[in-house]
Amino acid sequence: MKFIVSSSALLKQLQSINGVVTNNPVVPILENFLFEIEEGKLTITASDLETSMITELPVEARETGRIAAPARILLDTLKNLPDQPVTFTLDEETYTIEIASANGRYKLAGENATDFPRVPVVKGSTPIEIPSSSLSRAINKTIFAVSTDELRPAMTGILVQLADNQVTFVATDGHRLLRYRRSDVGAGQTANLIIPRKAFNLLKSALPSEATTVRVEFNNSNAFFSFNQMRLVCRLIDERYPDYENVIPVQNPNKLIISRLDFLNSVKRISIYSNKTTHQVRLRLVGSELTVSAEDLDFSNEANEKLPCQYDGEDMEIGFNARFLSEMLSNIDSEEITLELSTPNRAGLLMPTTADDNESILMLVMPVMLNNYV
Repeated sequence: MKFIVSSSALLKQLQSINGVVTNNPVVPILENFLFEIEEGKLTITASDLETSMITELPVEARETGRIAAPARILLDTLKNLPDQPVTFTLDEETYTIEIASANGRYKLAGENATDFPRVPVVKGSTPIEIPSSSLSRAINKTIFAVSTDELRPAMTGILVQLADNQVTFVATDGHRLLRYRRSDVGAGQTANLIIPRKAFNLLKSALPSEATTVRVEFNNSNAFFSFNQMRLVCRLIDERYPDYENVIPVQNPNKLIISRLDFLNSVKRISIYSNKTTHQVRLRLVGSELTVSAEDLDFSNEANEKLPCQYDGEDMEIGFNARFLSEMLSNIDSEEITLELSTPNRAGLLMPTTADDNESILMLVMPVMLNNYV
């Protein structure tokens, strides 16, 4: 069985799904791409059992057939070939693959396609359509706060809450919580899905820069994303997500409004002098002035800066992890941010002072216990 394809077109498609392939898969066959040829179309699948990505491209082929091709050696070969038509000759009996280019031939050992795991399919689901830009933004605004603690599997994914007139994305690692909500995307149904971090990372990389529509479907065990010639299928995390709404403090009488960039740069500078274990910075709010300070008692390092701000509330001091504050401030777009506080031992709420009409961003960060230095 033969097919002819552009080396650069094939490489582009393989690179877009290669992130699924792991170095030490549970089943050795998963080190391969599954090639399926039918009616002049090449369908390529990569899987790690939990997540699968499928892409398609047109090829010159008269026959149909299937074979598993080794991912790493195939990618390395195509990366080093100039853009040109290449001919693949597949032997489905010996599972050998021969690639012929303008000036060379390359022979590699494939595997039996029947050993490749079957990709789940969705039946009878009502699809939801989300603009790719909205989905990409939702992933970017939440994924950095996803937990890596495998002992709390629910928190290693992003909670997607579907409602009739809005979609909410939530991520938390126990120290901070991100809630991103869009009111311009209606699901027409109610459901809670926990999407694994790896699946959303892959989706974020694969989403095109130009505007397109992402079709989302799901059943009890899997979620399905499709756009252009790409499909991603991932197994949902079957756990109960923490009741995050109860964690968000409602009464926050102390409100700080400050330039996001000034605050971010100050936190970055002051954190250089913070304890390398706790990364603690201290915020002192008095009148219309914010003092950001840090001290590392082990090395006698200390620093403080004063910033002008709008502050409405009682004088207070509160400590935060500088790394968490920096990441959260870096993921807000507005020129000014609002920080809502109640007491030094309760969570602070960070949000853009001005937001898009169709989106709502809320970031919660837990305080750290302050040292007794003055």
